[in-house]
Amino acid sequence: MQLENAVNYIKEKTNGFVPDILLVLGSGLGGFTNGLNGVSIPYSEIEGFVPSTVTGHKGSLFFYSTGGKNVAVMQGRFHFYEGNSMETITYPIKLLNKLGAKIVILTNAAGALDTTLTPGDLMLISDHINLMGTNPLIGKNDDSMGERFPDMSQVYSLELRKRVFEAANEINIDLKEGVYAATTGPSYETPSEVKMLKTMGADVVGMSTVPEAIVANWLRMKVLGISLVSNYASGVTDSKLSHNEVLEIGKETSDKFKKLVNKIIEKI
Repeated sequence: MQLENAVNYIKEKTNGFVPDILLVLGSGLGGFTNGLNGVSIPYSEIEGFVPSTVTGHKGSLFFYSTGGKNVAVMQGRFHFYEGNSMETITYPIKLLNKLGAKIVILTNAAGALDTTLTPGDLMLISDHINLMGTNPLIGKNDDSMGERFPDMSQVYSLELRKRVFEAANEINIDLKEGVYAATTGPSYETPSEVKMLKTMGADVVGMSTVPEAIVANWLRMKVLGISLVSNYASGVTDSKLSHNEVLEIGKETSDKFKKLVNKIIEKI
């Protein structure tokens, strides 16, 4: 009932807008919608949504059209470390899928596990490692939405990733690719944990994205993931970590990020 109420409310506020693509903005990337014309709905007005408590997350759902495609933008996401349940974290994915979105672009700020990646780089996620200690699909399965045991061999669409690299090449952006590891946060990882993650095969580490990707894959949506490398993880350099650094790198790379995402939307 909650989901249906939210769907009906958004349809009413947007005059029946049907999104093709959902874009989820991570920390420091909220400036993407600056200058765009569209309809903005605060999370506080949407049944089932909770306030975003993290600096750099505006807390609004924004709808706009470009190049014949309809895009819904989450200006900030819900995190496990905020005390939210997995159901709450992934509820927006289910909602936007109900509204019509078939593709989701998940973005985040992440820490590089070694110096092959540099703060300011954009990395396309090829796969992930779930170290959050739980799974958003635990519990009774809704067979009308997805199967009980979904395949996870290609969560991040290979077809779309190829198009993303084409888009990056066309606009001369050096796009990296790698594996994203998700931990719960909110504390950053220790140097020993960073060594463990690197040994596991991860390239970056963050505190989001994976729950949404699992649910989107369960819903048979096509998934893309893009990490903004905002810092080096603990122990890679001698520097201490801070969220302000994440926000600052986000500001510095906002033009490059916006250029890439606009090109991706055009290509897909």
